[in-house]
Amino acid sequence: MIIGLTGGIATGKSTVSDYLRDKYQIPVIDADVLAREAVQVGSPIFERIVERYGDDILNPDGDINRGRLGEIVFGDEGERLWLEGLVHPYVRARMEEGIRESDAPIILLSIPLLFEAKMTDLVDQIWVVYTDFETQVSRLQQRNGFSRQGAIARIRSQMPLQDKLVRADVVIDNSGSVEELYRLIKQIKLEA
Repeated sequence: MIIGLTGGIATGKSTVSDYLRDKYQIPVIDADVLAREAVQVGSPIFERIVERYGDDILNPDGDINRGRLGEIVFGDEGERLWLEGLVHPYVRARMEEGIRESDAPIILLSIPLLFEAKMTDLVDQIWVVYTDFETQVSRLQQRNGFSRQGAIARIRSQMPLQDKLVRADVVIDNSGSVEELYRLIKQIKLEA
């Protein structure tokens, strides 16, 4: 069985996937990790980004400055769609490769943009982690140091959580403590 784990930014997807990996030894293929891999120095996608935005997009060590790139793409939908058009096919191909190479009875694909990137065909079940809007904003501000406006821009760049919830097979409310979240996960029937 392949589980597609999604939800909004800062809703707790990583906490859920880490718990499933550590507690149940479920292999996790993380779209965010693959997206970072896609833009590594020297990759074709890296070269296209630098070609489009110039050397100002780079850190002194030559890596892409993700903060600067985020300011560009989260402030302009056309730029975000351009970047996603490069990164999503790479992420999908690597996920397909990971699925083919695994013999695990259950695999977790952690894909924040599961619906937006049209990857639902890769999964058998869709799990959505959610929390309320103000908690998302607060977590993003604390975790990433974003301004309130920056946090809201990132949240609004994604499909509304309500639209994801209606398409979920499993809904996980992460409005409480981590212990409460773990208790909710334990109640989910995990069968291959």
